[in-house]
Amino acid sequence: MGKQVYIIHGYGASPANHWFPWLKEKLIADGNQVSVLHMPNSSDPNKEEWLETLTNEIKNVNNKTYFVTHSLGSITLLNYLDQLDPLPSFGGFILVSGFSEPLSSLPSLNPFTVTKVDYKRIIAATNSRAVIAAKDDYIVPIQLSQNLSKQLDTSFYPVEKGGHFLEDDGFTSFPLVYDILNNIMRNV
Repeated sequence: MGKQVYIIHGYGASPANHWFPWLKEKLIADGNQVSVLHMPNSSDPNKEEWLETLTNEIKNVNNKTYFVTHSLGSITLLNYLDQLDPLPSFGGFILVSGFSEPLSSLPSLNPFTVTKVDYKRIIAATNSRAVIAAKDDYIVPIQLSQNLSKQLDTSFYPVEKGGHFLEDDGFTSFPLVYDILNNIMRNV
């Protein structure tokens, strides 16, 4: 039985960028349902609009629901999960280059990190959590992804060279995400 996977892109991106189309294709070929959400005004993102998009697009969060997020998509997902009441148990998530603290290089994104998320609640809702970050990320310092990983008590996958995992960094495919996701989807 296939799973439902939502891929949530980050700042300045769209569903057609980076490794998102590749991942979608691979997962659909495996018999999963996949949605790459189109986040509004990604070059000038508004937290309320982004949360509203998740609220409108994500249907029936349950133990067959998985999320793969990139950068700003990560804290957006956590804010979204945190406001679900009740928060149902769900399959799991992989946060790529995620952060939950202000980025000094992008102060315009501070509204996304102002509200502190109830990490314990999110941890209780799923056993399958992973954070991936590159040691040479020039947008989100690896330390911030590591901090997020600790807050969420997740597996942490540091990548030697990946930058911010963008097309410009050579990422039009991302086997590590695919492999981790397959592992967590198999363990259910």
